[in-house]
Amino acid sequence: MDRSMDKIRQESRRTMIFADDVVICGEIREQVEESLERWRNSPPVFAIEPSVQSLALSRHPITGGVTVPPKPEQIRFAADAQWTRQLLSHFPGSRQRCPQANGLESVAPLVQSVEETPEPVPTTIQGTIPSWIKGSFLRNGPGKFEFGQDQYTHWFDGMAMMHRFHISDGNVTYCSRFLRSDSYTQNTEKNRIVVSEFGTMALPDPCKNIFARFFSRFQIPQATDNASVNFVKYKEDYYVSTETNYMRRVDPRSLETKEKVDWTQYIAVSSATAHPHYDREGATYNMGNSYGKGGFFYNIIRVPPPEETVEKEDAADLSGAKVICSIPASESRKPSYYHSFVMSENHIVFIEQPIKLDLLKFMLYRIQGKSFHKVMAWEPQYDTVFHLVNKHTGVVSKVRYRGAPMFTLHQINAFEDSGFLVMDMCCGDDGEVIGDFTLENLRRPQGEEMDKFYNSLCRNLPRRYVLPLALEHDTPLEQNLVTLPCCTATAKKTGQDEVFLTHEELHSDEVLQYGGLEFPQINYAKYNGRPYRYFYSCGFGHVFSDSLLKMDVHTKELKVWRHPGLFPSEPVFVAAPDATDEDDGVVMSVIITPREDKSTFLLILDAKTFTELGRAQVPVNIPFGMHGVFNGTVSSN
Repeated sequence: MDRSMDKIRQESRRTMIFADDVVICGEIREQVEESLERWRNSPPVFAIEPSVQSLALSRHPITGGVTVPPKPEQIRFAADAQWTRQLLSHFPGSRQRCPQANGLESVAPLVQSVEETPEPVPTTIQGTIPSWIKGSFLRNGPGKFEFGQDQYTHWFDGMAMMHRFHISDGNVTYCSRFLRSDSYTQNTEKNRIVVSEFGTMALPDPCKNIFARFFSRFQIPQATDNASVNFVKYKEDYYVSTETNYMRRVDPRSLETKEKVDWTQYIAVSSATAHPHYDREGATYNMGNSYGKGGFFYNIIRVPPPEETVEKEDAADLSGAKVICSIPASESRKPSYYHSFVMSENHIVFIEQPIKLDLLKFMLYRIQGKSFHKVMAWEPQYDTVFHLVNKHTGVVSKVRYRGAPMFTLHQINAFEDSGFLVMDMCCGDDGEVIGDFTLENLRRPQGEEMDKFYNSLCRNLPRRYVLPLALEHDTPLEQNLVTLPCCTATAKKTGQDEVFLTHEELHSDEVLQYGGLEFPQINYAKYNGRPYRYFYSCGFGHVFSDSLLKMDVHTKELKVWRHPGLFPSEPVFVAAPDATDEDDGVVMSVIITPREDKSTFLLILDAKTFTELGRAQVPVNIPFGMHGVFNGTVSSN
């Protein structure tokens, strides 16, 4: 062994020392020995378990059999960002760490068109619905997947259906309506798909002659207003939103569709996310894109609170909206896709991830007959870039924070702590997943075909990243700057105004048994942007969520609600009126099943114990949806 060590030291690009199967890399031997001493003197919480995995650290034939600890956050002293990236690239991805499925049932009934229920219908109550819950649980998602002989390709393309569970005095009523978007109306009138969606390209009108059909290929299609992703709020008004420049204002009581709202009429953006953030003063923050001669920009938007002295009109009001910051894309011709962003009390972080939009393809996709999702590509040769912005001034930090390539859709929470910004989010190692949710895949039969599809999907897991907010000129290079107690995330200065981040896994191995998690929610009203302890989410042991999870981020302990054949929606926390603890309240979720017709129910869990309090069974079919909110201010009809 000693001879091998001497040979490695002589021939390797890095000096290496082996100690308890940990590899420590550095430019000089003294640096490695200093790092090793810090490792040995680390608190017990960082101790390495004896089990290890064999990983190839280098292409050099001598070092090909080096072993390292099995968890990325345990690599604490890799000497530079390049080697940290190489180390992380050899760890099993989240998909490989989760169990492989065998014998999954078909979920085809969960992605079938349904009829709307415009008038409220009573539900059958089992157990007890707490009498203090007063308001409406509003949800959004696709509900119609064909017009005439035309069928949509992707699950995201289905026409938006709004759902309302109204709760009062322990009783629940249910109603639903399709959003009367321009897309829905035009498709209905023509009895075919005439408006292109995310994964479906509308075909030319067959009634036109061949020349008209040919030249229609060169017309850039108008963005859809099929707002099927979420309910959002601006100045006390509710809107349904997707990821284009259009929203629709809606009545949260009747689910009536109101006016179409175009962001471009208020500010210079061509889109906005369906996941805005709200501060405690009533302002709403969002992000949107813009593109022009100066390049491609990611813009942070602020919509001010409503003016108390002004009488509210029954009309959309985004007056006062402004762009507070514009972040240039790292590559103007290949900007990143994003679904949401991070906000703490004083900062906003935009995550530029390696899911790239090819703008050249975007310009040509109409001619090629390709839908929008075909121009998106996972390109892990790019790092993830974290752009830090002061929320109050709109000033972008000069520090460039980078991390290994990762994919994120939804953030959990973010907060400042002792000079650091702590960001928790659901992350995966493969961004191809968005394009995979075609209706053909989701309607695969039970057994081998469904197993194969599910086992190919990325699994998202909760991670914590920590950004040091103060970086001085004399801050030493390649030294972990994160000094928060019991935190294994790292941040290392790699150059002037450059920091490389590695994450802490914000979970125990138990989460892997539930297929990872997504759709995270917290006690938003009181803890968003502040230190918190709990979040609620969906476990993904199937292509759709098949469990509800409660995570304690301090202990990484898990509470679970799971029953075979039942598929829950995104959980939403509702605080009790006399709440003193963070988890005093209930968690709501809509549960659907492919096994029995008209057997959907609204589930109410005690948020503290995560045990069932009651359920309200709905006498209609409801398809699997996306996001929702609880509106505690809506009065009974």
